[in-house]
Amino acid sequence: MNIEQARFNMIEQQIRPWNVLDTDILDLLHVVKREQFVPAAYQNLAFADAEIPLPGGESMLNPKLEARALQEIGLRKHETVLEIGAGSGYMAALMAHRAAKVTTVEVNPEIKELAEKNLAKAGISNVSVELGNGAAGWDKDAPYDVIVISGALEVLPEAFLKQVKVGGRIAAIVGEPPAMEFNIVTRTGENSWNTVKVFETNVKYLTGAPAVSHFQF
Repeated sequence: MNIEQARFNMIEQQIRPWNVLDTDILDLLHVVKREQFVPAAYQNLAFADAEIPLPGGESMLNPKLEARALQEIGLRKHETVLEIGAGSGYMAALMAHRAAKVTTVEVNPEIKELAEKNLAKAGISNVSVELGNGAAGWDKDAPYDVIVISGALEVLPEAFLKQVKVGGRIAAIVGEPPAMEFNIVTRTGENSWNTVKVFETNVKYLTGAPAVSHFQF
């Protein structure tokens, strides 16, 4: 496989047509080598429009979703980021290039180790990988400028709303399959938030995500 040609095709045929038009992000996809974050057994899928299996039944999100999320969040160089669900470390690596510091929280010890190794190999030093279940919020070092939840939730836990600064943003995929919504929630004041629905998608629920009762009287 011609890796650079495959990367170019991924950007031009999958990502750009999905309204990812920010040239800084498109350039960054050349800088952060996606194949370095893909398990050896799935290298042939590194640039495919597909989720890639990770240990413990987890998976990397498809490239166009990660790139679009990165564009919609609009990270700035001084900002601190909380990511829930480290996966292979690829999304954290992308965000690390655009933010001051990224804290990524992973519930699976094997995946935590995988993400740490991948980030170290890529020479990225402003990401901290924490072991724990952050699916209902993560107090340590809160509030953050940006929170990115790398898996679906039935509803967004209230803790996240309080753990983002005023003016900060939360990127979350919320709802039930097959029509979940990728939302950007901006904290506009001490007790006010604004939600923008950006696109529909369908991804796996976040491991450890709080269940919502559907019981009705």
